[in-house]
Amino acid sequence: MSTAYLSAEGFAEQLQEELRRAGTVVTHRHERLFLCDGPAVAAAWAANVWHDCRELPVESIGSATKALRDIQRNWAMYAPLHHRRAALIQERLPHVSGKPIVFPAPAPSASLGSWTLLSPDRLLAAARCSSPFANGEVTFVEDRTGPPNRAYLKLWEALVRLGRWPGAGERCLDLGASPGGWTWVLASLGATVLAVDKAPLDPRVAAMPGVAWRAESAFGLAPDSVGAVDWLFSDIVCYPARLLRLVETWRSSGLVRNFVCTIKFQGETDHDAAAAFAALDGAQVVHLQHNKHELTFLLTSPR
Repeated sequence: MSTAYLSAEGFAEQLQEELRRAGTVVTHRHERLFLCDGPAVAAAWAANVWHDCRELPVESIGSATKALRDIQRNWAMYAPLHHRRAALIQERLPHVSGKPIVFPAPAPSASLGSWTLLSPDRLLAAARCSSPFANGEVTFVEDRTGPPNRAYLKLWEALVRLGRWPGAGERCLDLGASPGGWTWVLASLGATVLAVDKAPLDPRVAAMPGVAWRAESAFGLAPDSVGAVDWLFSDIVCYPARLLRLVETWRSSGLVRNFVCTIKFQGETDHDAAAAFAALDGAQVVHLQHNKHELTFLLTSPR
């Protein structure tokens, strides 16, 4: 049994170090794809994880296409090398829609396998992958007029990955909210939002129904001064250790049901801090397509 881990563009070294720390030996590196023996391990920096990989001989374009179609219908190509030969194979496979998502919408539910040419005569394929999106890349039909910045795309992706989002009747706390990209998302969904930041919100966001602003520091905010919230969101620029203390304070208060927080790295990647977040009971730590040098911490309660 072998597993392959595909990093997002620009973050292969972070993934390689994460695998090393997990004690996973990389047997072959194929640009951003790392092939390893054994079952999958948790890998926050992997955009997509290929489970139970199989190597297949490629005698011809036709034989490669038939081998993939005999396994299943839907396939996504990763082709850092041997581009033309790989493209000819992919062209003969059934078309997989890659239309941008109109948020809010669920992620695709159909099984999507991944494959690549390791060499002109050798193919690596995995029928089961961690992401329902080709190479873990999520695109949206963007809103270029409503939100005050592009941070909303990161939150859209996090919520699509969770498969759930706030709605009418739910109360949200948005820490470090200014200028209001995430508050805009939440208010657009019909939720009530308490936005906390010393800097004001964009006036258009502040005027949205259900939005209230408190001119305070997120780190000085006492949970009992806010009360119970269904969701806590944070896109604050701070050191990971400080964010972890903030999350632990709110978790221990028992006032929050769901967390979505960005772990931002200042300089070098703090793998120890990322592991500390991942160690929290029920937590997920992931690198989103719309993340930069940062990870996203997800912790949700049962519906």
